[in-house]
Amino acid sequence: MLSLMSSISKSTPNALLERLYFLGPKELSSNCFIMAWSLVCPASRGIGFQLTRHLLQTTKIPVIATARKDVTGVKKSILEDLPDVDPERLNVLEVDVTNESTIIRAAEDAKTMFPPSSNHLHLAFSIPGILYPEKSPSQLNHSHLTHTFAINTIGPLLLAKHFTPFLPKKSTSLPSPSECEELGIPSQAVWLNMSARVGSTSDNGLGGWYSYRASKAGVNSVSKNLDLWLRGRSGEKAMAMAYHPGTVKTRLSKEFWAGVKEEKLFSPEYAVEKMVGVVKSVGVDGRGRCWDWKGEEILP
Repeated sequence: MLSLMSSISKSTPNALLERLYFLGPKELSSNCFIMAWSLVCPASRGIGFQLTRHLLQTTKIPVIATARKDVTGVKKSILEDLPDVDPERLNVLEVDVTNESTIIRAAEDAKTMFPPSSNHLHLAFSIPGILYPEKSPSQLNHSHLTHTFAINTIGPLLLAKHFTPFLPKKSTSLPSPSECEELGIPSQAVWLNMSARVGSTSDNGLGGWYSYRASKAGVNSVSKNLDLWLRGRSGEKAMAMAYHPGTVKTRLSKEFWAGVKEEKLFSPEYAVEKMVGVVKSVGVDGRGRCWDWKGEEILP
C-alpha cells in the first residue's frame, strides 16, 4: 500500500491522495469513480454524535461533522475510544443552522477539502432539531415558534441550498454496487432530513406540540421537493428522504422518557444503527418519502 501511494503521490492532488489512502489497494486498482464523502449536521451530541462515530467505524469514507462551537473539543470527543479510526478521516466544521454565513463558510471549506471534480457527497444527514411541547394554543410563544422553524425547517433548507451541489449529477461516475458495499455505503447518494412521526398530519390523533408538528410536516414537504429536484439533476444517482428515528434517549426528548415503554426508548447507538440500515435498504424506490426506524413508510 505504501509503495503504491508513493508511486502516485507526485502526480495526485493532496485531497485526492488522502481519499485514495482511505480506500485501500484493492479500490485503488479500479479507481475510475469520483470519491465519496459524508456529512453530519449537527454532531456535537445525541444522534449526530453517535452517527458520526458509527460512520467512522462502519464505512471507509471521510466525514464532515458540524458543531456550533468548540470544534476541536467535539472532534476529540467523537474520536474517543476509536483507536482504529484514522483521525484524518474526520473534519469538524463550525455551523449554526440559524446563521447562513456559517453554512456558507462550511460549504467553502468542504469544497476545498473535497473538490467536486474528484469527489462527491454520498451520505448527508441533515438532523438539527428543537422541541417546545405546547399543549394548547394559549401556550404558543412567538420567539419559540420562530426558533423552532428556524432550526427544524429553515435550517435543513439552507443546508440543502449550500451542500446539495456536492451530490452526484447524472454524469457522475459512482462506485459499483460491490465497491459501495465494500465502502459501507448505499449504491446511490442519499440526503436524509430528520423528521418525526408527529409531522404526519394523517397520523395526528392526539394534538398538541403545535410548533414541532408543523415544523416537521414542513421537513416532509422539503424532503419531497428536494427529491423531485434531484430526480432531474441526478437521476437515480441521488435521492432525498425524511426519517423518524423513534424516541431516542437524547436531551431533546428527556422530558418524555418516563412516558415511553422501555422497549420503545432507544439508545443513540441503537437509533443510528437502525437509521443507517434504513438508508441502505430503502433504495431509489423509496425516495421522497418519510420512513421510520422499522423501515416502514409514514404517510404525510
